[in-house]
Amino acid sequence: MPLASIPSPSQGVWYLFDVVPIRAYALCIVLGVVVAVVIGERRWRARGGAPGTIVDLAVWAVPFGLVGGRLYHVLTDWQLYFGPEAPHRPIEALYIWNGGLGIWGAVALGALGVWFGCRGRGISLSAVADTVAPGIAAAQAIGRWGNYFNQELFGSPTSLPWGLEIDPDRPGTVPGEATYHPTFLYESIWDLGLAFFLIWVGRRFALRHGRVFALYVAGYTVGRFWIEGLRVDSAHHILGLRLNQWTSIILFLAALAYFWYARNKTTEESVGTTPEPALDGGDVAAADSVERTGEADPAHSADLADEAETGTERDGNDDPRAGDAPPDVSGREKEKR
Repeated sequence: MPLASIPSPSQGVWYLFDVVPIRAYALCIVLGVVVAVVIGERRWRARGGAPGTIVDLAVWAVPFGLVGGRLYHVLTDWQLYFGPEAPHRPIEALYIWNGGLGIWGAVALGALGVWFGCRGRGISLSAVADTVAPGIAAAQAIGRWGNYFNQELFGSPTSLPWGLEIDPDRPGTVPGEATYHPTFLYESIWDLGLAFFLIWVGRRFALRHGRVFALYVAGYTVGRFWIEGLRVDSAHHILGLRLNQWTSIILFLAALAYFWYARNKTTEESVGTTPEPALDGGDVAAADSVERTGEADPAHSADLADEAETGTERDGNDDPRAGDAPPDVSGREKEKR
């Protein structure tokens, strides 16, 4: 028996008014989505995009992501729901609150939903991907705690002080063993560290054109590969590795290939336009610069500032040449005479 351990929660469902179920797994997913949107919104505005864009895109991404995540889980673990010896009924494949969201399917189908939203707003998908990548990692860090409340997807038995206590009747437990590797905690910490790394590296090297998102995929798959190897839940194995480990390898190589491929991309990425009041002359040129690049044109900004500083000298005179007219010295000449 280990000297210390992490206790599992006694329940993962609470009932509001003894009728409405409040499930911890669902709360973790919702909280993760909210955090991802908040982080994405702040980063999008800092890039010059219109406020509310990420919120609008989330309306596309979330339902697509949930469907994709569940489809991946059911397709890769179909034996849990279909067949004569399946531990769950086929209808339970729809019970998303019981756990079972494949991140690969969630990201893939969620990206499809974002693509639809980007097309409608005329903005670059790669710019959005780079913006939301740290938020996705943070959302995964939060969402993994849903596995903790469900007592699922834990690792092999361990006597380490941070071993996770699992009820003996849970699927995947080993007779006589009480504590297991808290793989949910390992992945949560890894994802949180990845989120901070992506924010730092994106600013430090000014990465664009989907390269931050490529680093997110590469970084996540590295962590997922070794954490997946600790898990003891049922899974398909190919050449001694779990299916998700092979998926991690393939996506890691694909992410590195894209990161290298996009290294020389210099084309502008549209972040959309923010409605502005009607402008004239040099103001229009400055607004065009903001719409195209998301940043103010220093040249036009300087021109506008110069006009603001000299505007008081021109007020009250309808003739633009008045400022260039020579001073009236007739009165002084008369006094000398």
